[in-house]
Amino acid sequence: MKQPKGESSAPKDRVSGDQSKVSKKALKLQRLKELLASKQAQKLHAEPRANDKANKVTVRSAGQPKQLTAMQKEMQKKLSGARFRWINEAMYTETGAHTYAMVQADPEIFAEYHRGFAEQARRWPENPIDAIIAQLRERSRVVVADLGCGEARLAAELGTQHAVHSFDLVAHNEHVTACNIANVPLDAGSVDVAVFCLALMGTDFMQFIREANRILRVGGELKIAEVVSRVADVDAFVGALEEQGFRLDRRRASKMFIMLDLTKISKHPAKLRAVPGLLKPCIYKRR
Repeated sequence: MKQPKGESSAPKDRVSGDQSKVSKKALKLQRLKELLASKQAQKLHAEPRANDKANKVTVRSAGQPKQLTAMQKEMQKKLSGARFRWINEAMYTETGAHTYAMVQADPEIFAEYHRGFAEQARRWPENPIDAIIAQLRERSRVVVADLGCGEARLAAELGTQHAVHSFDLVAHNEHVTACNIANVPLDAGSVDVAVFCLALMGTDFMQFIREANRILRVGGELKIAEVVSRVADVDAFVGALEEQGFRLDRRRASKMFIMLDLTKISKHPAKLRAVPGLLKPCIYKRR
């Protein structure tokens, strides 16, 4: 039988041979990759380390975490501190809505902030949340809104005594509802006590105050704890709170913190009068 024009009689054997070469080359390449991966894994799991005292080489067993040197630990600490300062500054110099969107996109930002915050709080001679918890322990059952609650200590320690609603940018645990605290999912007039413990962060913090007014019943209490250095003019700050329908009942201050107890006497006005400079951002200095 004649072969059609334009078709070679040789390709079958040649193609078969070429395919065989290609498959062998691919197999060798695959084996090489597997060998390299195996060697890399062995290197990671059994990296030799010099023993300074005995001048011997010790091998770390598989699965054992690599120990950081003192210098590496110090560098890691500095990097974490720098990251915390950046997040902290962003939270104080942006609106609540912007910060909420930022941490919802990357919840680890919020977790990292609170790790840094906890490290700072360990150095304080006092923590204002302890004073608020002590006050509420002496009360009969009330409905509490913990606005900007962080780890929700009020709910954790007083949840069996009071009805505590906890709100923050991210649900850190089962007690917390994630939201922008300028707009919390509670009915108007449904709360007896609203708490801001070091939580008036953001350039629009007066919107948080107005939201507290909305959810509080008339006669309900507003408790604020802030860093003393943030309040440039206490009387001006209190005046701005009173414009939003509150009456100051008690003011006390320590070396680090100022605490205000107020009562809701009326609804907040329809419009918010802008008063710049009421609270300074709390910016941690590099140490």
